Formats: sequence, C-alpha cells, structure tokens
Amino acid sequence: MALPVLTPEQRAEALEKAAVARKARGELLAAVKAGELTVSDVLAKAETDEVAKKTKVSALVKALPGVGPVKAAQIIEERSLRPGGSAVSGRINVTRFWASSSSSLAVVGR
Repeated sequence: MALPVLTPEQRAEALEKAAVARKARGELLAAVKAGELTVSDVLAKAETDEVAKKTKVSALVKALPGVGPVKAAQIIEERSLRPGGSAVSGRINVTRFWASSSSSLAVVGR
C-alpha cells in the first residue's frame, strides 16, 4: 500500500501530532514506572484517552517498576499477551494477568 502524498502543511501537522502523542505516551509510561499509575489505572484511562488506548502491551509491561526487557518478555510469554497489541486490544488478558498477580508486578517471576 502506497503512502498518501501529503502537502508540506499536512506533513508538518502530522509530525506535530506524532510528537505530542510520543510525549504523552512517555509521560504515561513514566508515571507507571514511578508507581504513580497501575496497569488497572492505565486500562481505565484507555476508555477515554487515545494515548493510553494505543499504548502497546510490551511498553506497558516494561514500564512496570522492577521489570526490564527480559522479565517483560517472560511475563508476556507466560501470560500469552500480544506484545505488539495495544493495551485495549489485550485488555482481557492484561486484566486477567493483573488480577492473578500480586499488587506489584515487580515480584512476578522472582
């Protein structure tokens, strides 16, 4: 599928929109990393927030305190989560995972 031809103004607008989304996603994941938001909070926020809705499951799991890339990959595989899927598309599995885990995912897999 060919990319649409954009005018310079449309391209600039799209780049600005993407930058705003990246910044908002970074802030969301930083709040998760700091323990200010839980997975449940992000899933609830995804009901109304487009950025939370489009956040990838893998990014959300990696942002959890004490979870790095290796542990995140283990969690995703153990719980049959789709790493490339958004938090909303994987809501059932993510919610089931969260409910079956302790309140802090940092202790999962230890």
